[in-house]
Amino acid sequence: MEKTFELSLAGRTLKVTIGKVAEQANGACLVQYGDTVVLATATASKEPREGIDFFPLSVDYEEKLYSVGKIPGGFIKREGRPSEKAILTSRLIDRPLRPLFPDGYRNDVQVITTVLSVDQDHSPDIVAMIGSSIALSISDIPFNGPTGSVLVGLIDDKFIINPNSEEREKSDIHLVVAGTKDAIMMVEAGANEIPEYKMLEGILTAHAEIKKICEFIEGIANEVGKAKAEFSVFKPDEEVAEKVVEFGREKLIKAINTVEKQERLENIDKVSKEIKEVFLEEYPDSENDINEAIETMLKEEVRRLILEEGIRPDNRKAEEIRPITSEVGLLPRAHGSGLFTRGQTQVLTIATLGAISDAQVIDGIGEEESKRYMHHYNFPPYSVGDVRPLRGPGRREIGHGALAERALEPVIPSEDEFPYTIRLVSEVLSSNGSSSQASVCGSTLALLDAGVPIKAPVAGIAMGLIKESDKVVILSDIQGMEDHLGDMDFKVAGTRKGITAIQMDIKIAGIDKPILEEALEKARKGRLFILDKMAETISTPREELSPYAPIMYTMNVNPDKIRDIIGPGGKMINKIIDETDVKIDIMDDSGKIFITATTSEGGQKAMEMINSIVKEVEVGDIYLGKVTRITNFGAFLEILNGKEGLLHISNIARERINKVEDVLSVGDEVLVKVMEIDNQGRINLSRKVLLPEEPKKED
Repeated sequence: MEKTFELSLAGRTLKVTIGKVAEQANGACLVQYGDTVVLATATASKEPREGIDFFPLSVDYEEKLYSVGKIPGGFIKREGRPSEKAILTSRLIDRPLRPLFPDGYRNDVQVITTVLSVDQDHSPDIVAMIGSSIALSISDIPFNGPTGSVLVGLIDDKFIINPNSEEREKSDIHLVVAGTKDAIMMVEAGANEIPEYKMLEGILTAHAEIKKICEFIEGIANEVGKAKAEFSVFKPDEEVAEKVVEFGREKLIKAINTVEKQERLENIDKVSKEIKEVFLEEYPDSENDINEAIETMLKEEVRRLILEEGIRPDNRKAEEIRPITSEVGLLPRAHGSGLFTRGQTQVLTIATLGAISDAQVIDGIGEEESKRYMHHYNFPPYSVGDVRPLRGPGRREIGHGALAERALEPVIPSEDEFPYTIRLVSEVLSSNGSSSQASVCGSTLALLDAGVPIKAPVAGIAMGLIKESDKVVILSDIQGMEDHLGDMDFKVAGTRKGITAIQMDIKIAGIDKPILEEALEKARKGRLFILDKMAETISTPREELSPYAPIMYTMNVNPDKIRDIIGPGGKMINKIIDETDVKIDIMDDSGKIFITATTSEGGQKAMEMINSIVKEVEVGDIYLGKVTRITNFGAFLEILNGKEGLLHISNIARERINKVEDVLSVGDEVLVKVMEIDNQGRINLSRKVLLPEEPKKED
């Protein structure tokens, strides 16, 4: 039976339709907000997947170009692999949902959101996040939700919930928050150097709206939701678990307290193998029970040591940051490079400068059509001592790359200030936690080394949380084990002035204001410490670009002259490019021209050629004209890149001539002066006035 529910959200109606479409999914809904319409579905397998120790959840955000009235480009003319934006939105949906499934639930769950119609004033990603929560809440899939999600903007120091397109353009923050009615689960933000207290205020403002959304979804689930299915959870045999703990606890603690990561992992692996060798003889059919018992013991001991004894795996204090070193100018031919090392996490970032036309073209359902600043993050297997096939970037790499890109975006100079396309590539050479934030630091170093006039250096730090009942410890600069076994991964990047990017993921039922407040303050102190360390290596942009970087020249011409510069079929612009070896980008609407040259001589020659094309002929100017055709009344001369003037037979010489051919031939070059431009734009020339006067004959 079809049912419709409505909620007033930020002064606009959110409409949810249940029972109309996708009836074979465990849960499905159509969500409409303005003219944005998203179909959200949730489906689960009937049986748990055997032999795994993780929850197999997959989330897909499907962009359909028909939603914005577009036909896909290329030969195939259908949607292919998901765009970067679609992958990032899939992650946004996944992150607040994943912690709310029951521990030990191993059934495959698939959430698919399909964007059917897009109104740019109503963000489809927020609608998809809300729709996913509804689909799970009304289904029989075990889920401890619901969650709500909102986008928050900040204009003139006022927060706006779900800002429209124009407001998003003006906003100082782009803050996405998701949570339950009791706690915040996920934060993703980009900001223009916003202070910590303002960011916290924005998060709490969002949570007030999230509570309303959660109550709305609970009402829907109570009315049309299915009873939750029963499921079995794997638990290790208690007898086996007790014996494993008794035998291996002290050995595991000793292994955990190894400072160096690889040595620590080797020691833990040795203890695990020893435990298995001992107990597999006694319990040959209980390998899964033994493995689960070891993993549980490892997690409990790491957390206990931090909470009760204040001991982190590498013996640091809670607020202590690992040793930091940095270096720039490592690669002689790269336009800029920076190597940032923090503990055993090491990232090399390379900056490349290109022409304006090198900007990335975006063909999606959003408003963004291109971007001239890009950051790409690579995480090769050797960075963690693994062996695996090299493939294209996965969701994690794309997510980390986008986070670092967002962190630097507020300090990137405008196109008018620095007319280059900028690409940063961060190569993770070694990883033990916080590699995404190390790539933020490496990016700053590389940009400064490349001579890019960024507004301020940016650094990033990852904060962690260990929480048991009322005991809470916030950790600065978390490493891999603390991230894996902890309750929070809270990445904060920014300048000395304020925050430029945040990404927070919670693995427990959520955190409250005091924890957020403390984490933000400790992140600020850590960020300032890291910025000081980086400043010891380089603190301002280099005064000159790399000799291997392209040289950029900018010109402004009358837009009406653009067609003359291009010429028929591109003949003129191609001639300039061939003769000067430059790349030319023209902005038709504004008349701005960007010339990208490998040498200053080529760039200056191209500018001279363009100036000669756009220059207006004026009375009194003198030109070296070339005869293009001859008539019985005079000759036509090309005087300025395609502009012709008439040299009348009476103005060819001081003496009278009977035929033009007596003096001139096609192809001759002669000096002429512009005598008149009539009201029809016709140019009259004279050669005669430039010839020396004949001396007068003496009587």
